[in-house]
Amino acid sequence: MDGPFVGVAGFLAVLVLILFGMPVAVAMGLVGALGFGLVNGFAGVAFVLSSAAFEAVFPYSLSVIPMFVAMGVFAARAGLSASLFAAAYASIGRLRGGLVLATIAACAGFGAICGSSLATVATMCRVAWPEMRARGYDPGFAAAAIAAGGTLGVLIPPSILLAIYGLLTEQSIGALFAAALLPGLVATALYMLGAGLALWLRPELAPAGTQVHAGERRQRLREVRSVALLFLLVVGGIYGGVFSPTEAAAVGAFGTAFLAWRRGGLNRFVLADCIGETARVTGMIFFVLVGATIFNYFVETTGLPQRLVGAIEAAAIGPLPAMLAIILFYLLLGCFMDSLSMILLTIPFVFPVVTALGWDPVWFGIMVVTVAEIGLITPPVGMNLFVIQGTAGEVDMATLVRGLPPFLLADLVRILVLLAFPGLCLWLPSLIRI
Repeated sequence: MDGPFVGVAGFLAVLVLILFGMPVAVAMGLVGALGFGLVNGFAGVAFVLSSAAFEAVFPYSLSVIPMFVAMGVFAARAGLSASLFAAAYASIGRLRGGLVLATIAACAGFGAICGSSLATVATMCRVAWPEMRARGYDPGFAAAAIAAGGTLGVLIPPSILLAIYGLLTEQSIGALFAAALLPGLVATALYMLGAGLALWLRPELAPAGTQVHAGERRQRLREVRSVALLFLLVVGGIYGGVFSPTEAAAVGAFGTAFLAWRRGGLNRFVLADCIGETARVTGMIFFVLVGATIFNYFVETTGLPQRLVGAIEAAAIGPLPAMLAIILFYLLLGCFMDSLSMILLTIPFVFPVVTALGWDPVWFGIMVVTVAEIGLITPPVGMNLFVIQGTAGEVDMATLVRGLPPFLLADLVRILVLLAFPGLCLWLPSLIRI
């Protein structure tokens, strides 16, 4: 049986199994094991299953994952989201729709110490949603702003998804974090511009802003100094070569735990809950990594990546059209899969194609995470939308989707900006020589 054909069939089989409700890790592991047996004989399947589990979780570099997960869990318990939201509103609340703009800014700030989109959405929804509803904001617009702002937690460093991409592709995590900083700021600005455009076209979506006294503004900004210092310590430590990414993640986890303790949000019971939550999330990620490793064994033996590269070279497809096709592929896939599973499933055969076309692997990491962000707010499997529904409780999916267009437009503009100006991602890593 032709190896590349089996590889494509295996990829489609994983998608079908996921759509029918099978856990992603089980689907990738099952198809990977069966596919490896079809291509190479079933005698070697036992070896693949045993070695894949070891290879997936053994590397020391993977310890960055539980540390960043713990950082996000402690940040959620520390009450930092409320302080960030108050500081952002004190700065820009005088504008129409100030609570929406403050929510986006606060999501960016919280994402800088969290690294998880779902945690950012759940935490900010508890803080911002009651305020916006009490002041008469359109429910769809308000909920969509929280869902879109939460995606910034995936991109703005430190990012768990970028760390996993770096481990999969053997790229410097520090370089990826540096490359994500400017695109993260651009994403924040574009979301704000998208919200501003929607308010300009439909002022009834949100009430006029309120003026905040200078004294209160200074007080609110002082309250988030610790967040800024923690971000500078973790990310600046990586950029400056003081810490490795793993060490920086450990420092960040300790720092957020310390902030939670100082704010009175951490006792022995909460600490036990945080450790348990960290273990659950880390276990889920590692389980998916094991399944992805088994599937990668299968993909490598089929020769699918090499066949794809050869087909593109034979068809004389230029780098830009090929990249546009890859982006469209990820946009469609993001409608049906979560971002982590999508990256783990596709990188083994997409990454060789990208590098063969001459695209920078660090730039592509930012691009693929950006596209994965869009999947988080795209029905029918937009995870952020379901988190909003579960947390807010009073907004249906149709209302939520109605508020998304300004933010999806901002995402599409961002993709075009990254395509047109790859230096936006590569300038900072080259400057600090990570």
